[in-house]
Amino acid sequence: MKQETMMKEFNQYAGEITKKYQIPGFAMGLAKEGQLFYENDFGYRNIEKELPLSSDTVFGIGSVTKSFTCVAILQLQEAGKLSVHDAVVQYLPEFKTNNEEYTKQMTIHHFMTHSAGIPPLAALIGAMRTSMLLDPTFEEEGKPAMDLSKIPSIETYEELMKDIANADFTLLGAPGTEFSYSNDCYALLGTIIERVSGISYEQYMKEYILGPAGMHRSVFHYEELKGHEDVATIYNSRKKEEETIVFESNNPWDAPAMRAAGFLKSTINDMIKYSEIFRNNGKVGSVQILTPKSVELMTTPYIQCDHEKYYGYGLMITPDYFGYRLIEHGGSIKGVAAQLNMIPELGLAGVSFTNLAGVPSTQLLYSAFAEQLGRSIHDSHFSLKEIDVSAEKLNEFEGEFVSGEGSKVKLHIEEGKLHINVDGIQTIIKLIAEDTFLVHIKDSNMILRFKRDEEGTIVRIKCGYRQIPKVD
Repeated sequence: MKQETMMKEFNQYAGEITKKYQIPGFAMGLAKEGQLFYENDFGYRNIEKELPLSSDTVFGIGSVTKSFTCVAILQLQEAGKLSVHDAVVQYLPEFKTNNEEYTKQMTIHHFMTHSAGIPPLAALIGAMRTSMLLDPTFEEEGKPAMDLSKIPSIETYEELMKDIANADFTLLGAPGTEFSYSNDCYALLGTIIERVSGISYEQYMKEYILGPAGMHRSVFHYEELKGHEDVATIYNSRKKEEETIVFESNNPWDAPAMRAAGFLKSTINDMIKYSEIFRNNGKVGSVQILTPKSVELMTTPYIQCDHEKYYGYGLMITPDYFGYRLIEHGGSIKGVAAQLNMIPELGLAGVSFTNLAGVPSTQLLYSAFAEQLGRSIHDSHFSLKEIDVSAEKLNEFEGEFVSGEGSKVKLHIEEGKLHINVDGIQTIIKLIAEDTFLVHIKDSNMILRFKRDEEGTIVRIKCGYRQIPKVD
């Protein structure tokens, strides 16, 4: 169902971006009132064999999985089996941090909104470590910033909780006061789902969400597809001098202790079905997945997560996206970049997938939505006007920031401009509000904020939805 005549500006732009970033395959679908009206793809699901993409091609969805986890939690709340305001330790008594008082105050709601105060930790790498080491192309891909030999494998929820209890970190603040994206919290929501429901997280998803919604090509394990061969081959990239080399690396990483954070696989058609929950008062077709009240809870903007953007339950909400309310979430993991966008008041939903991570797939879907709203594909819904700043003030922002998940961010002044280096990619950043900078990397805009302590000293940055501490 390719549409070459619709959305000409977007189609041209998407072709340029896929070529520029050597994206093997990019697939996107747009739906109105639950019906696909635009579906297009660029490239292949497998380059060597020239296998085509379709709206039934299976891709990983990464962190878009998080909203499914929240749907499950709210179903259990509807059944009277838990409350989102229950303390986490009521269900996970072995969960500990180095701050006992704050740990007791953490609720399921805080985990669902990334507001428990837990900073980025190395646990995700530990949870994927076994599959990383079994990946024959792992060395070719280049190791993460951390040495795997120093990171213990995490195979179970209990090992994850033990790892968090033993980790050396300082909570960002009292629960509910600070937003910082936490895969660890979402993994533990999966634990709560298992303990409350009495079945595995994966089985719960299948019985109570995927099956009832008719999402028959949405799975955690490719073996479940039972002969369905329309599956995207995954690719990776490496730097060789100044050149980026993209290569096949069809060895997906898994994390049994963290599947609730980002390891579901799905298709455009299945994700459009899923989006109906948020357009149609909790229904997919005639099947009630959530009550309208639970849908409202999921899409309530509880805490600011970015510039003019807030976090609900497993979903991000932009209250004023060209005059409309945008609900979205993205996902990225090895060989996967996924994005789900919805404007329920217009009945509009969109899904995009690429089979290469680290590319501007999110920006591509934003551009498609902008064109649907009669805007230029390059329009931004918030002000990007640069503010003048003195050289003396600029000096405050220099420094190095390191995430427990492995990312390194360096800021330095060069020829009177503040430069940022994020994991080896460098660019100039521009002040657009107090302590807030616009970062333009890989054809996408990202907001970076500096976090100060009570004395006004910069102690962290907020970047990529995470709070990353400054290192001396």
